[in-house]
Amino acid sequence: MFLSPKNYKISEMDLGKHGGPSDKMDWRFVTDMKLQQVLSYVRKAVDDYHMIEDGDRIAVGISGGKDSLTLLYALNGLRRFYPGHFDIHAVTVDLGFENLKLDEIQDLCRELRVEYTIVKTDIAQVIFQDRKEVNPCSLCAKMRKGALNQAIKEAGCNKVAYAHHKDDVVETMLLSLIYEGRFHTFSPVTYLDRMDLTVIRPLMYMNEVDVIGFVHKYKVPVVKSPCPADGYTKREYVKNLLRQLNIENPGVKERMFTAIQNGTMKGWEKYLGNHESR
Repeated sequence: MFLSPKNYKISEMDLGKHGGPSDKMDWRFVTDMKLQQVLSYVRKAVDDYHMIEDGDRIAVGISGGKDSLTLLYALNGLRRFYPGHFDIHAVTVDLGFENLKLDEIQDLCRELRVEYTIVKTDIAQVIFQDRKEVNPCSLCAKMRKGALNQAIKEAGCNKVAYAHHKDDVVETMLLSLIYEGRFHTFSPVTYLDRMDLTVIRPLMYMNEVDVIGFVHKYKVPVVKSPCPADGYTKREYVKNLLRQLNIENPGVKERMFTAIQNGTMKGWEKYLGNHESR
């Protein structure tokens, strides 16, 4: 069986950014999100930005959090009816924290019949013990992506799917605006020429509350991040800022996303079948 709804009280769910408690989430906006709705969002993103082609072998980076697991379900569902045939391969970079439990994710991948690779590293020791980094997130992200990309290439994948949703797109823009003084965010599709690898972001049209609604409805086995820096970052500050702005000015997040789509940033031109911009 692919997915079946299960009874679950949302107030008891650990559904923060990486699976931890989210006491700042405005639960008024959380509703059940059916798989069909998720697939609709993902199919639109894939078609609008020409993310998937026939014969692709796509790696799915799995952190264990709600976003990456929703992406795994979505791509697994999409490949059942998408016109172009593609395969998926789940990959987790184990940073070396002793209390990271991946048993349920392994079981899930077996159930979905998805190949799953766990990459063992000592990144946590390097960052928190050897170097004692005061601001560990930047270095950790670089090291984690390096290990992930190497595993992806060894698995024979030509693309990797990241689980960035609409909130991530807008939050990254705000981070860039506030801390760098420029209007910038990541694009739906990014080609990494040094790795000969294409990054795609199929969840880009989903709001974070949609992801939470999906995880709530189907009781997805979210794994809480054991990282001691989790939740104490600039991104968490911007996440809370955006949430407050959207409460005080309903619809502001959607307007920001529209500004990104309609702007002049490279990579945001929709695919019209001939690679011309809109």
